[in-house]
Amino acid sequence: MGKKRILVIGSSNVDLIMKMERLPEKGETVTDSDFMQTFGGKGANQAVAAARSGGSVTFVSCVGNDHYGSSMIGNYKNDGIDTRHVFTVPGIPSGTALIMIGGDGDYYLSVAPGANYELKKKHIDQIHEVIAESDILLLQCEILTETLEYILETTNGKIIILNLAPAKPLDDHHLKMVSILVVNETEAQFISGITNVDHENVSRAAGVLHDKGVKTVIITLGIKGSYISSKEYTGYVDAFPVKALDATAAGDVYCGNLAARLADGLSLEDAVKSASAASAICVTRLGAQPSAPSKKEIDDFLMDFSLL
Repeated sequence: MGKKRILVIGSSNVDLIMKMERLPEKGETVTDSDFMQTFGGKGANQAVAAARSGGSVTFVSCVGNDHYGSSMIGNYKNDGIDTRHVFTVPGIPSGTALIMIGGDGDYYLSVAPGANYELKKKHIDQIHEVIAESDILLLQCEILTETLEYILETTNGKIIILNLAPAKPLDDHHLKMVSILVVNETEAQFISGITNVDHENVSRAAGVLHDKGVKTVIITLGIKGSYISSKEYTGYVDAFPVKALDATAAGDVYCGNLAARLADGLSLEDAVKSASAASAICVTRLGAQPSAPSKKEIDDFLMDFSLL
């Protein structure tokens, strides 16, 4: 049996980043920043992270018919990603994100979706064969909700990992189609209706999501680790203590690595440990896709911690 195939459907962005000593207050100008342009977008970040983690990845997205769009596609190819179904949309700019990052790694982020909102049902209808050949589908919420819902309806029966980020309403009918839901504290609060989801009541939030039909729930808690609730395993997985430089793509790298390690046949608990390590490495680097580590880097990182 060959390597399991991962299909990532989602957004592509060009990221315009300013790194500064501290984030500005309302109406304040902070100077002496460092600027860099990289590639991002939750879908693209997760595809790159999964590919660098050793996954066999196909990416479906829409980019603009501009310099950014062609450069993004070239970048994905460099990571060995199948880009045959990254659609170029004429007359629409590629998605763009403006990101300001403070000295402690916290950030402000705003996204102009551009071509990402051009990913429609007609595109999904063109990839039925790709869907059929895929083992794991990895989805996020930087595309139109109606497109996301159509994907869930079309791919029901597959292993579907949904990262509900940025948080958007999704009814119980569609949540029941999700195999693994990955959310942070804020997203868990949004979708469960429970206020202040934290270490004390995370199991309660997971229970609400199970009642909505989600089979496996993973709630990430930052430096407090991850909480898994599933038939296979229920409990906490510790985070790895590191000094954060930029937390921008931490969740995306986590999800991409999670998909790749599950495709490798790891248990859910071990896959989450690997995803936590990948995320820890990510936050020590600047930029979204540039921060995604290789499988070797992650394995070496885990080995170093096992020796402590």
